[in-house]
Amino acid sequence: MQTACQAVQHQKGRRQYNKLRNLVKDARHDCTVFANEFHQHSYLPREKGEPIEKWQTRSIYNASVWYYNHCMGQMPVVMVTEDEDAIRQFGNETEGVFVISFKNYLDNFWPDLKAAHELFDSILQARRERESESQENNGKEYAEHLPVEILEAGIKSGRYIQGTLNVNKHRAQLEAFVRLQGFGSKETELQSDILIYGARARNRAIHGDVVAVELLPLHEWKGRTVALCENETEDKAPADTTGDPMPTGKVVGIIQKNWRDYVVTFPSKEESPSQGRNPQKILVTPWDYRIPKIRISTHQAEALQDYRVVVRIDSWESTSVYPNGHFVRVLGRIGDLEGEIAAILVENSICVAPFSEIQMSEMPVSSSKNPWKVNPEEEKKRLDLRDTHLIFSIDPKGCEDVDDALSVRTLPNGNLELGVHIADVTHFVAANSYTDVEARARATTYYLADRRYDMLPSVLSADICSLLSGVDRYAVSVLWELEKESYETLRVCYNRTIIRSAYKLVYEAAQGLLDGDTSVVGDILELKDLDEGTRQKKLAELVWAISKLTDIARHVRAKRDSCGALELEGVEIRVQLDDKNNIHDLIPKQPLEVHETVAECMILANHWVAKKISENFPHQALLRQHPPPRQEFFTELRECASAKGFTIDTRSNKALAESLDKANDPLDPIVNKLLRSMATHAMSNALYFSTGSCPEEEFHHYGLALEKYTHFTSPIRRYADIVVHRLLMAATLKDTKGDVKDYVFSNKDLQEFCRHINNRNRAAQRAQKQSTELFQCMYFKDKTPETDERCIADGVIYSIRTNGVLVFVPRYGIKGAAYMKNKEGLVISCQGDGSCEWKPGSLNRFQNKITSTTTTGESVTLSLFDHITVKILVQTSRCHADTIKLEIIKNAPYNTSETEVSQKNFHVVKSDLVKEVSQSAEAAQRAQEKARVEVMDEDYQEYCQTKGASLYQLLEEIRDLALLDVSADVRT
Repeated sequence: MQTACQAVQHQKGRRQYNKLRNLVKDARHDCTVFANEFHQHSYLPREKGEPIEKWQTRSIYNASVWYYNHCMGQMPVVMVTEDEDAIRQFGNETEGVFVISFKNYLDNFWPDLKAAHELFDSILQARRERESESQENNGKEYAEHLPVEILEAGIKSGRYIQGTLNVNKHRAQLEAFVRLQGFGSKETELQSDILIYGARARNRAIHGDVVAVELLPLHEWKGRTVALCENETEDKAPADTTGDPMPTGKVVGIIQKNWRDYVVTFPSKEESPSQGRNPQKILVTPWDYRIPKIRISTHQAEALQDYRVVVRIDSWESTSVYPNGHFVRVLGRIGDLEGEIAAILVENSICVAPFSEIQMSEMPVSSSKNPWKVNPEEEKKRLDLRDTHLIFSIDPKGCEDVDDALSVRTLPNGNLELGVHIADVTHFVAANSYTDVEARARATTYYLADRRYDMLPSVLSADICSLLSGVDRYAVSVLWELEKESYETLRVCYNRTIIRSAYKLVYEAAQGLLDGDTSVVGDILELKDLDEGTRQKKLAELVWAISKLTDIARHVRAKRDSCGALELEGVEIRVQLDDKNNIHDLIPKQPLEVHETVAECMILANHWVAKKISENFPHQALLRQHPPPRQEFFTELRECASAKGFTIDTRSNKALAESLDKANDPLDPIVNKLLRSMATHAMSNALYFSTGSCPEEEFHHYGLALEKYTHFTSPIRRYADIVVHRLLMAATLKDTKGDVKDYVFSNKDLQEFCRHINNRNRAAQRAQKQSTELFQCMYFKDKTPETDERCIADGVIYSIRTNGVLVFVPRYGIKGAAYMKNKEGLVISCQGDGSCEWKPGSLNRFQNKITSTTTTGESVTLSLFDHITVKILVQTSRCHADTIKLEIIKNAPYNTSETEVSQKNFHVVKSDLVKEVSQSAEAAQRAQEKARVEVMDEDYQEYCQTKGASLYQLLEEIRDLALLDVSADVRT
């Protein structure tokens, strides 16, 4: 009801009002707003001197009565209010219109909804505690926040600086940084983040809040911590462990809170007595180190000690050391795989319920007995490529969601035609349909280490929209006419097409054909059962097409390279599955030229589609920008490269690319990989944006060296691509004077949507990374580091700190800290054979090396890019995620010849990692399944997410898995 919505805005503020509006607008909730103040029979004028709250209550009741009568008494109307006067006045006035409190509503209408009753009691208790606390406490722990109008005026004048608070997870009690947004102080001309040192300076701001900051005087500026930290609750920094002073400030106000659901752990029995006078007030510890402890009121503390629990923050008064919150729900036991996965999803605000019946009812029918067929009417509207083009896909083994295919052929005039064919998802997902609204909310398919949560129902992603071989499919095709020798583009066209892919190739087979290896022919199913003559003819056509595509891709890549395209490094792994879809092996990704061939064709398509849609819709096209990195982020890269005698020029993407190509140590290829990885970490994030939101000179994609770029080639798993498909169709309709309004967002709506999908993409990357780390820890947790050789590995030093080094372990793709000084103050000392032990002494840190000297005069120096032997341990935590910890055991490379670890055996070790975790997880899963009846018929399977009896299914679930920090994401 209109008046009810306005009451929320009046009483709770604009943020809560906007949340309510978004809930109501979400088509999945089947809500509509009745404009009661603009209806003749439900409008009530406000009486003279009447408080607005009373008038709003009267208006809502009057509209409820009108609506009950309008429905001719067919259904009761419930008005829920906490206004006791209104309940007394209106409660018995109209039969069929119930005016009751929320508690009565739950008790009378939903008596069996236990979770809702518990949540209501928790919120009520938290409110009472907050009210009594505010009456008792007069002393202030923090300064009051300034009013919004003063903050806005101060930001405009330059006195205050607006930015987003980022808490250092390794020093969460002490260090936070504010990254600038928009215009800062013109007088200071700040080029770096602002350090917020200590809890008082943070002034109740929580990680992710948009805050206003006042700079401190120059003599109060501090430096950021350069020592390795243990994520513990240390409240002061050790001496001489900070860098050069940097701009330092304090939070004076919060412009926008970023509160969400938080996963927490209750104190153990040993910790419980220290909770204070009131045993019902419990300090719970968030899973995320960056979030402060939260005080909640509950009678269930003892029962919930062994569980991960979700809570919400209600308030943080200036008189309270900690924020106040309330209990929401239980996720699962601490350490249990499903509970830990649920924690990762909640922490990243990922909520993906199974697809609903109404969403599934919109899906076309396709089964083995009744496969989907091309519609004859639709066939007339599309360009038919089935008999004229040799089309094929190249994907990882086991891939089901094939959303792209390629073609190349010689035209009658001697020129070449290159084709990129993308699944036409938008034909089956109508704008603003239930499926479309759900896909828009999800924004992406979420890939975790052992499962995926699809953006679209599998009947589309794995069947009707998957460009499988030998079946007819709808596609959107980009076709280029290229000059036969120079491969320069002469013409490009965009069409809705019908295609029939001839081959579903895997990367290894395509590379084999490219290299002339005929042994891979047996792996190409489509060439089996053919007579020898036909097979040889078709094979020759396929080899020619792959070779020609590779030639074209080399030309396209060379053109981008000349403009400064970057080749960056990520630690990526590929998962190999057995016949039962269980993981058989875990293999570091082997780069093949055919990977580059496919990637270049996709980049080319994305680039040309970006040009087309931005030309036709200059103020409302969805593109992807990659801003140039800030130069200070390259400092560590330049210093590390100089340690090896290399010079890195970071003035432009072209200079950086050329410098990285030259920074190659022929004796140690890991050096170049690490330098490229550091360059990746220095990059800004690539972001979606609306062309109407920034000037054209900011459209540039730094990493790809392209003026315009978008995402068009993966509509099955990215909603941004669906929007781009609709824009492209609108652009082609515009060329033919068609109606385009149903295809296009306004600039304002598109900006808001881009913020949403950027946020969801970051969440997907974090969840993927965290789930990978979870499985790594589960693997090493059960090993005995002293006796199990799988816990010993070669490590490469890539950063020097005041009390240790950061190490990369290529064998497992792990990066972690290795301390050279322990908590007892002892330092690393090396024996004659290189083995290490702890002795009294001191450390001296230099730019490219660190020296440990014992009190007896023995010394050892570790330098950047040195190879050392490390032991891999797991640092367990009851309240937080477990983490990998490295311990230096030898000042020398790990000697694999001692154990004769061949490449083959190395793969077996990798396989063991996942198999062991799989077996323990599946054993737990089987135990749970014994306690419940299993319902797994065919209809139920349709509504499920992709997750079967095994935790490890389908290669494409994790084909994009990369062990990269989210901050380093520069994927195209």
